[in-house]
Amino acid sequence: MEFMNRFAIPFQTQLSTGTGMVIRLFLVFGFLTSFAITAPFFAFSSQAQTTGITGSVGQSGLPVPRFVSLKSNRVNVRGGPGQDHSISWVFLQQGLPVEIVAEFENWRQVRDSDGEEGWVFHSLLSARRTILVAPWSEDEFLTLRDRPDEGGAPIVKLSPGILCDLDRCVDGWCQISIRQFEGWIKQELLFGTYPDEAIN
Repeated sequence: MEFMNRFAIPFQTQLSTGTGMVIRLFLVFGFLTSFAITAPFFAFSSQAQTTGITGSVGQSGLPVPRFVSLKSNRVNVRGGPGQDHSISWVFLQQGLPVEIVAEFENWRQVRDSDGEEGWVFHSLLSARRTILVAPWSEDEFLTLRDRPDEGGAPIVKLSPGILCDLDRCVDGWCQISIRQFEGWIKQELLFGTYPDEAIN
């Protein structure tokens, strides 16, 4: 397995690191293969409310598309909406953000930060909002600030791909939290929220 460390470096404090494991398991020609990336594990408590996103309304009566998070530490992702469809891979990290792109009865088609899609049973998803910080970024670190503008004082440096709780978003900036740190980062740098989505 290939590992990528995810950690945060506080400004004017000692190095703070924390890693957990996110593993996607694939069934390929009947054999189990895997790769892994690491991210901290947190208990998420906030449930954000969103406005300003246009789209259709799913069978659940909720907007489609929308972002949610994984409720369980083990979530089977299937090739279609039903247990008669084979398992394509398995998420092993509670709290990961995924995007619901379709609904069929009690099943939700989700898309992850890599753009992979599959079907998940609805009870394994939570309305709690979380984000991944720029999982596509090649930068070494991204900065969390004490207010929503570029002039805000830096609080902590975040490694790309780190998993955080999403508190609110306004005017293109989002307030996120990770362990004892809370601050602001540009919304465009996050997977788990739409550009200019208002969350409070």
